[in-house]
Amino acid sequence: MDHRRLGTSDLSIAPLVFGGNVFGWTADEATSHALLDAFVDGGYNCIDTADAYSIWVPGHKGGESEAILGSWIASRGRRDRVVIATKTGVPLGPDDKGLGAARIERAVDIALKRLNTDYIDLFQSHVDDQDTPLEETLGAYDKLIKAGKIRAVGASNFAPARLAEALDIAERNDLPRFASLQPFYNLYDRDKFEGPLEDLCLDRDVGVISYYSLASGFLTGKYRSDADVASSPRGAQVQKNYMNARGTAILSALDAVAAEQGEKPAQIALAWLMQRRSVTAPIASATSLAQLNEIMAAGRVTLSDEQVSRLDQASEIQAVA
Repeated sequence: MDHRRLGTSDLSIAPLVFGGNVFGWTADEATSHALLDAFVDGGYNCIDTADAYSIWVPGHKGGESEAILGSWIASRGRRDRVVIATKTGVPLGPDDKGLGAARIERAVDIALKRLNTDYIDLFQSHVDDQDTPLEETLGAYDKLIKAGKIRAVGASNFAPARLAEALDIAERNDLPRFASLQPFYNLYDRDKFEGPLEDLCLDRDVGVISYYSLASGFLTGKYRSDADVASSPRGAQVQKNYMNARGTAILSALDAVAAEQGEKPAQIALAWLMQRRSVTAPIASATSLAQLNEIMAAGRVTLSDEQVSRLDQASEIQAVA
């Protein structure tokens, strides 16, 4: 499996990241362990999680995903074969929010215990905190890197100006720079990343691990009618955001290219991301081995320039009135 360097860090990852948001939500512990086994056996190595996963589930407080990933690490002993990425910054409570130094240090220590590891490969600012000076946040990361608790740092959901400011502050003050960005990006949702943010990542060598890479499952092609969305936990969101004329045009292009490649729409949508010059690896989730095998197969797909052009044209914002 071809590995790619993540930005300016020393981390090397395969071109697909497993999204751990499903651990403890739509995948129980046993299923999650089986998925992780298959993912690593398939030649992939990076798993993304966060302390906020999965606070949206009734009765959950956050940390459930990290804990399940940690129980897998403890039971399998495969720590050296994986790159673990986690995050903090989403509010977990009135006194547990933001990216101040104390919160970051506490979050890292808690994550290390949950994950059953001595170090975290990539620790990310989950959301921007404009109430905390970037110098304080990066200073906390500097302390944690020197202590050997984290190897590299990244950002998630940062606007171009704030990401540029963080990179400039890091360079001026000899502080850790964000090696990566985790943006909302897929074949449908292109305007959230393409433009100034993508240009900045390319210009400043910031690795990109995109989330919502399959648009909540829409780009797999499994949502094509009202009946398809009725039984899905994400159905209402998919129907509202993607089931429109533009979405139909994108699915038609995916279907055509998938037929030419002998693959499925999900594999083509992920391959499109993998072949973007700015993208190091898209993040995608699975809740069954069948789903996982489908998304892992994207790593063997090479789209022609003509196929990429057709997908680009079908997904242009102005392509469908």
